[in-house]
Amino acid sequence: MITIFINGLSGKMGKTINNLILDDPDFEIVKTVSESDVVIDFSRPESTMPLVQEAKEYKKPLIIGTTGFTDIELKVIEETSNEIPIMLSFNMSKGIFYFKKNIKQFLKDNSDPMKCLISETHHTQKVDSPSGTAIELKKFIELNNNKKYITSVEIESKRILDVFGIHEVTFFNDANHISFKHEALSRKIFADGAISIAKSMTGISPGMYTTQDFFK
Repeated sequence: MITIFINGLSGKMGKTINNLILDDPDFEIVKTVSESDVVIDFSRPESTMPLVQEAKEYKKPLIIGTTGFTDIELKVIEETSNEIPIMLSFNMSKGIFYFKKNIKQFLKDNSDPMKCLISETHHTQKVDSPSGTAIELKKFIELNNNKKYITSVEIESKRILDVFGIHEVTFFNDANHISFKHEALSRKIFADGAISIAKSMTGISPGMYTTQDFFK
């Protein structure tokens, strides 16, 4: 059995993860970092950063799904990964993983100059804009733009009631519009991803990990 400490347990994502874990005999929820095998964080940066230090102190693997970090905070997280395994992802759904795989294949095959627009839509209670996933997608596209056919990457953000998350990536020029879209219909997909990753976090070496290290 794997013991889990959830930071942000009172939040919507924390409650979703907790409810799923209660039905999973492979896990047990614990109340402190020190007694856990893996720590899962879906909270706010001001709560995450002290947790990073606590996980470091007790040498606990850490899964971070929180968004809205500053560059300085991200640097601290990266430096801490030299001592403990940290899985940082702003979207842990398997759907986004396959979404990115298809975009990567398009970038590999494309031979036309194009611009790119990332459109993201979330519920009105989401604090950060653009979303962490949109920022991650922009970096992903720029990193995989090896042939330099994508001449620009822009992000457009919308906030609408009761939308869990829609991300659409469109590559376009005067002749073509090619779009890739992912829509989250429930928070459960993010919670499922975090729980799946938690099963593989125990016993791994320190370092920074992404969903690509766990989803195939």
